[in-house]
Amino acid sequence: MTALGLRPRTARALQKLELGGTAKAARVVSVDRGRLLMVDDGTGPIPAVVSGTVRHRGREATAFPVTGDWVALDGDRVLAVLPRVGLLQRPTPTGPEPLVAHVDLVLVAHALAEDRAVDRLPRFTALAAAAGVPVVVLLTKADLLDDVEAEKAQLSFELGGAKVLAVSSATGLGLDAVRALIPIGTTAAVLGASGAGKSTLANALLGEDRQKTGAVREDDGRGRHITVRRDLLALPDGGLLIDTPGLRTVGVRGDVRAAFQDIAALAGECRFADCAHEQEPGCAVQEAIGDGRLAASRFATFLSLDAEAASVAARETAGRRKAGSGRRPRDGAPAGGWRHAD
Repeated sequence: MTALGLRPRTARALQKLELGGTAKAARVVSVDRGRLLMVDDGTGPIPAVVSGTVRHRGREATAFPVTGDWVALDGDRVLAVLPRVGLLQRPTPTGPEPLVAHVDLVLVAHALAEDRAVDRLPRFTALAAAAGVPVVVLLTKADLLDDVEAEKAQLSFELGGAKVLAVSSATGLGLDAVRALIPIGTTAAVLGASGAGKSTLANALLGEDRQKTGAVREDDGRGRHITVRRDLLALPDGGLLIDTPGLRTVGVRGDVRAAFQDIAALAGECRFADCAHEQEPGCAVQEAIGDGRLAASRFATFLSLDAEAASVAARETAGRRKAGSGRRPRDGAPAGGWRHAD
């Protein structure tokens, strides 16, 4: 089961449930319309249903199994969802929505040749950072670019020094580097907008055309929604890849600071601890913007996402109070209020 990404702590969590000798760990490889689960218990994907207890708890969006989850399986019945790590989730009006679980690495696919909206990338990196998952940006369709290295350098600068790999499913450029990031037992989730080349990349890594793909629209360069569910795929080299539907954008929640460590480091060098990074003397952030070490657009993006996350946190807190729970979210403290290093 280690090939499916089972960690010792997850196996111990199953033992602590004391469900009996027939219960075993299995991993959710896909969820179809919230009803039919496909799980893998080490022998191959099988259909499964959730027990009444899990279905009752599943009325809360955070309780129902999602792709990547580890569950306690008895026959074809899911008895419990085991404790999650590496949980990617986004805010909704009714609370956080889990997307995929037990993710070790996020690959953000970005087709710069067709999509100049780089402002959405920090949202994907913030989503991963909130879950404590490292990120690598994949500059897809690199064969369509005139100067790949220049585009990589510019994109990395705009993202605060993020690791960027240029890949092309058409020519094979960078595919070995991506494979090296996903060794046996490692789960990588690929995120990105429709038309970014996520499913095409998955097929290239699989070595076969298993995932449906579609062309981008000629009028605006946007992709069509072809992938409609999140699938956990076993790669030939032993790694695991979760292919996801395209996201135009994604809201942020939690503490976004982890996605802006470059700004946090600069903020720690400011003369005043309560520096607002506006016009104060000795502001290291504004100095970095002035001398070109920090993109002004990146700092503006941080301010925007930080304010958005604070608003989401306030809305979720109000919702819990209205429901009478008064409990803190299990995935971390509310965001907001950060303008300098703590």
